[in-house]
Amino acid sequence: MTNKSIRSGRNPFLLLPAGKDYLWGGCRLNDDFSKGIQMDPLAETWECSTHPDGPSHVGSGKYEGQSLRQVLHLHPEFLGTHPETGDELPILIKLIDAKQDLSIQVHPDDAYAMANENGQHGKTEMWYVLDAEPGAELVYGFRRDVRKELLEDAVLTGTIERYLRRVPVRKDDVFYIEAGTVHAIGAGILIAEVQESSNLTYRLYDYGRTDREGRKRALHIDRALEVANLKTSKEPRQPLRVLKYRRGCASELLCRCQYFEVHRLLVNTERCRELVEYQSDSSSFRVLLCMSGCGSVIGEDGEMFNFFKGDCIFFPADSAKVRIHGKAQLLDVRG
Repeated sequence: MTNKSIRSGRNPFLLLPAGKDYLWGGCRLNDDFSKGIQMDPLAETWECSTHPDGPSHVGSGKYEGQSLRQVLHLHPEFLGTHPETGDELPILIKLIDAKQDLSIQVHPDDAYAMANENGQHGKTEMWYVLDAEPGAELVYGFRRDVRKELLEDAVLTGTIERYLRRVPVRKDDVFYIEAGTVHAIGAGILIAEVQESSNLTYRLYDYGRTDREGRKRALHIDRALEVANLKTSKEPRQPLRVLKYRRGCASELLCRCQYFEVHRLLVNTERCRELVEYQSDSSSFRVLLCMSGCGSVIGEDGEMFNFFKGDCIFFPADSAKVRIHGKAQLLDVRG
């Protein structure tokens, strides 16, 4: 099947990610998702992003080659009318390959970031686990209440891990990480992350690791202590998930908060003579991230493009209606 660009109006388009080579990353984003990014390690790909630290670019159609930020600057109507959307893309979508443990860290909320980080956004996020090695764990807050003085001493003496709550992780798990929650992705976990459009991370502890030049990564202890929730964290429970079926597909809600809404969409038109219709409404853009499988997006005029595992598709608000054909599992993200 030959790829063609879908050209007119508010048609969806593929995105090309920015890559990050953080020291804890692995090789699965290239090996399993064919990203073709010349980084080793390749820790993260920022799939849908207008953040200056890692903007994604358009990979198909009328705007091919432009950054998503440029396109949305020219067409702010693509963002929609939802009040949380405002005049800029409010979310950032990533794939993350944690070959090693990430640092023990925390993110500020919007109020703190606005006041102390030059008007930036805070960072609340959601993780969907694409794969996890046996015994994999993540850090999610504290096992009991801690005081700032105790936590600071534990960081300086390298004993912080005794206070942290560790949670077993399995493929298909969902975790909501509210700003202020001390957390860390553990080794052997591959995730898709949906978050506020922010790159503010305060590291509390990094296991004494050094980079290729033998330098330790910076810690941000003072600010981390100002924003961290020091109360006991309840062990996170998996959300109740109910599949809703219609011809050719099924969907389930994974997470809904003031910043984003995320569904899992299962498309299978192998035995269906009707393709799956899909479009965004006027209130918000939508993004599809293909986690497995492949398929085609077909416009009303018959033009089309193919998508594969790891591909990310941006639908402007009030998009043209398309039909999806294939067998794939996707994250369906709305602003």
